[in-house]
Amino acid sequence: MAKRTRLIHHLLTTLALTGLAAAAWAAWLGWDQQRDVQPDGYATGPYEAWQVIGLVFTLLAPVYWAAARSYVPAAVVGTTAGLAGAAYYDWSDDASGLFVIGVGLIALGTLAATGLVSGLVASWKLRARLEPGH
Repeated sequence: MAKRTRLIHHLLTTLALTGLAAAAWAAWLGWDQQRDVQPDGYATGPYEAWQVIGLVFTLLAPVYWAAARSYVPAAVVGTTAGLAGAAYYDWSDDASGLFVIGVGLIALGTLAATGLVSGLVASWKLRARLEPGH
C-alpha cells in the first residue's frame, strides 16, 4: 500500500508542478506579445530579461520543494511539461511553424536545468539525512 500512496503523491506532484509552471509562464510571459522596435528598425522581444529571470526564480521554490521530498522525476517532468505546453500554446499562432523549434529548446533547457537543480537538492538532502546527528 505504501508504494501505491507514493505513486499517487508523485503523480499529484507532477500534475501540480505542470499547472504551476504553466501558470507562471502566463503570469510572467503570457501577457507580453508585442515586439519592441528600436529607432533603427531592429526588433527585440517580446520578452524582457527581467520577465524570464522572474519566471526562473518563481519556479525554483516548487522545484526545490519537490526535490527535497525525493520527487525528482515529478519536479523535472512536471515543470518541463508545464513550460513546454505553455510555450506551445502561446506561440502556436506562428504561421511559419518554426515555433516548434523554440518549444523544443524550452523543453530541453527546462529538462536540463530542473534535472540539475533537482539532483543537487535531492543529493544534498540525502547527505544531510545520512550524516550522524541528523
